[in-house]
Amino acid sequence: MFRPLILAVLLGLTACSAAPDAPSSPAAPVVETKAKAALTVTPASGEGISPAGPFQVGVTGGALTAVALTGADGRVVKGELTAGKWVATEDLGYDKSYTWSGSAKGEDGAEVPVSGSFRTIRPQRLVNASTNVGDHETYGVAMPIKVTFSEPVQDKAAVQKAMTVKTSVPTEGAWAWLSDTEAHWRPREYWKTNTEVSVNLDVYGVPFGGGAYGAEDVHVQFKIADRALVVKADTQTHRFVIYRDGVQLHDFPASYGLDSVRDRVTRSGTHVVMQKEASRKMTNRKFGYENVPVNWAVLISDNGEFVHEYAPTVGDQGNRNVSHGCANLSPDNAKTFFDLAMIGDPVEVLNSSVNLSEEPQFNYYDWALDWATWTSKSAVKS
Repeated sequence: MFRPLILAVLLGLTACSAAPDAPSSPAAPVVETKAKAALTVTPASGEGISPAGPFQVGVTGGALTAVALTGADGRVVKGELTAGKWVATEDLGYDKSYTWSGSAKGEDGAEVPVSGSFRTIRPQRLVNASTNVGDHETYGVAMPIKVTFSEPVQDKAAVQKAMTVKTSVPTEGAWAWLSDTEAHWRPREYWKTNTEVSVNLDVYGVPFGGGAYGAEDVHVQFKIADRALVVKADTQTHRFVIYRDGVQLHDFPASYGLDSVRDRVTRSGTHVVMQKEASRKMTNRKFGYENVPVNWAVLISDNGEFVHEYAPTVGDQGNRNVSHGCANLSPDNAKTFFDLAMIGDPVEVLNSSVNLSEEPQFNYYDWALDWATWTSKSAVKS
């Protein structure tokens, strides 16, 4: 009696079942497309190209098999292949023609030639740059970096961008143009002791303006001394006080420039030791003396200010100012300072009636300018 029911259930299940899958069409075959080599040549062609570059060849969709950059004289430019790019590793010559050659192989196996030619710029004039700091020398904590150019620079911004200063410890500093032929770099505050400094003047190929270009790059490395020697020279208390690393070493009596005659006043402001001579003959025809011998002469400004011994004024030293602008010390005290001093040490002259910054033609007056004034003399505005 139960069989019809079972049959109905089975028929119902059959009626609700899904239809069998239709046979699928075969998938279309995947065709792999292999890339062709695409080259980027810099520069591929042109006239008036800077010889400083960059000169390079890059490739996508393949690999470089050979690259050469050759001058009209047959000389091949040095270069290296890194990360799939060929880059020239030397500057080119001015007013020279160069030709690219070589090839790249694409992923498709096809060879693509490297080709092109160009000519570098022909300058009307070449400008040389030189520095006041010597390679591998050591200087005091106030030493400015002075770059002197062989002729006036018109495009100061372009030239300044090519000049960098790198330091072994973080140092805030800036370039300032003190004339059309002179740019200085100094830190905001005195250098930290033991700082290692690299000066890179990458001016070759850089336009100086007016058809002039940089003659060659200049690279100098120097170091700041392992001690900070600072002098405070007070023209009104007539003292010459020497500190090393903040500790007072000596307090000497001194006589400075006569206060009543402007041209004899020792200028206020931070001077910098520039030169040392164990003996020297002093001449100032304006004030009627010539070839006066002195010992232990330390030049602190190009306006003729020295620290030196002068026995005839020992009675005035510590009491009154009678010199023609120099700081007079006794022979023994002058010798002590001479032995301690180093090029780049600061001598802070205090309380005189004329400031060093009033006469900007005299090196170095860098520290006589406040930081805002200094940075305003940059040709590159941040």
